[in-house]
Amino acid sequence: MAPPREEMPVDVLFVGAGPASLAGAYHLLNLIEKHNERAAAGEGKEIPPLEIAVLEKAKAVGLHTLSGAVMDPRGLAELMPDFVEQGFPAECQVSSEDVLFLTEKGHHKFPITPPPLQNHGNWIVSLAKVVRWLAEKVEEKGAFVATELGGREILYDGDRVSGVRCSDKGIDKEGNPKGNFQPGPDLTARITVFGEGVRGSLTKELVKKHGLDLGKEPQVYATGVKETWKLAPGKFPKGHVVHTMGWPLDAKTYGGSWAYGGEEGVLSLGFVTGLDYRHPETSPHNMLQRFKEHPLVAGWLEGAEILSYGAKAVPVGGWWSRPRPWAPGALILGDSGANLNAMRLKGIHLAIKTGMLAAETIYEGLVKEDLGDAQLATFESKIDASWVKDELWKVRNFHQAMAGGLYSGMLRTGFQVAFGGADPFGGSRVAAHAGHTQMKKLSELSGSERHRPKAHTDNVKIFDRLTNVFQSGTMHEEDQPVHLLVADTDICRTKCATEYGNPCQYFCPAAVYEMHDGDLHINASNCVHCKTCDIMDPYQIIT
Repeated sequence: MAPPREEMPVDVLFVGAGPASLAGAYHLLNLIEKHNERAAAGEGKEIPPLEIAVLEKAKAVGLHTLSGAVMDPRGLAELMPDFVEQGFPAECQVSSEDVLFLTEKGHHKFPITPPPLQNHGNWIVSLAKVVRWLAEKVEEKGAFVATELGGREILYDGDRVSGVRCSDKGIDKEGNPKGNFQPGPDLTARITVFGEGVRGSLTKELVKKHGLDLGKEPQVYATGVKETWKLAPGKFPKGHVVHTMGWPLDAKTYGGSWAYGGEEGVLSLGFVTGLDYRHPETSPHNMLQRFKEHPLVAGWLEGAEILSYGAKAVPVGGWWSRPRPWAPGALILGDSGANLNAMRLKGIHLAIKTGMLAAETIYEGLVKEDLGDAQLATFESKIDASWVKDELWKVRNFHQAMAGGLYSGMLRTGFQVAFGGADPFGGSRVAAHAGHTQMKKLSELSGSERHRPKAHTDNVKIFDRLTNVFQSGTMHEEDQPVHLLVADTDICRTKCATEYGNPCQYFCPAAVYEMHDGDLHINASNCVHCKTCDIMDPYQIIT
């Protein structure tokens, strides 16, 4: 007989241990602590001790976080003014930077760094280290950070979110209980805060159930594929940042690269590919490998040793594509709420700030003893009144401009910067299109553009996907349920093969999807949890 499902009641449940949730939990505990100090001095009523939990599906906080970022410290400085003194685990501050336009064999340096790409004074960080540090601070404040607990479904009381049911453990790949079977607990909460990252499965469910995207533009994404390298001495300066555009992308595909020089000769090297590309053989992984074949980048990597690999999707649709950030019993933060500045390619500071605003919303509700819809709706108004909107409003049409191509996009973006985000051709709000709808069918490609150039793999500097997956440290039990589901595999062997040539073979940066004799084979244990397949499948049948 299976053991009973445990119910674990808490007051506030944060789903996902990323910067948004951790900042929210930390700020909420701070607000309550200061409130109770005032109450002890006779100012108001004390808030009784609360159970605040942060749910993380990985075995440890930070394992599912793509490291290597240049972080704007604005949000963290508001959350924790003495963050440096508290041991903030930064690599270094940015001291120099270049923006380059690449051709196949050469490059052209921009005479000045465009203001949105200026990073002087920002911090080069390992985001995995940052969230681990934040988790420690949250636990010191009294919250509970629960790892190895992935949310499987949302719990409801009527239409109101009442918590999350966690995934069962001890299930084989056929879905049958094994000897160590343990039902996932039900974590019930007065308020549930979703900060599970981009395209989170629970957030998707919540948005759909409550129509939180009604009246919004479709969300658009990009996938960043990243490697970290230990460089030979003198190859790339510490504190130096390089961003590139141009080659190996064609002029119609959105994207570009980054290179960040950290401590002890460690280089974060990555490539972002817009997930609204036209060619069905476009591969974000291949873009990074081809980028490394460029003479400039190859020079950086002479004598280098790879340390790690990873991939992650980011929301780049902008202000008009953000879902409503609240529902009955729930708030949505960070990348889950599409709070990312696509022009700057920065979202950590916005995630932290949305976490803080969520904490303030919850705190006010606790003081008033009211966490009903009217109170939760103030979260949206708080965002609107904050610098989150100020920043995102100025770039609200950026990706829509770039979706038309690099050269026209640069021209339109220049106008947008001059006119506070308004577009010269679309006005204040430019329509967006879901990325998967932009993929061309094979019949629409001319013979000369039928196949995409591929990198020359040597598995020393230029890697195939399986080698990179090994370098990612990804670990899944082979005998566990497949977490990637294809609703109708007949479409894969028939319609998709004919119309698009099975693009899942290309867009996945971890070689999860392979076609064998016309049949789809899913290597679920390779998955690096980037969400690209869920986003870019032309039939939207992968979940």
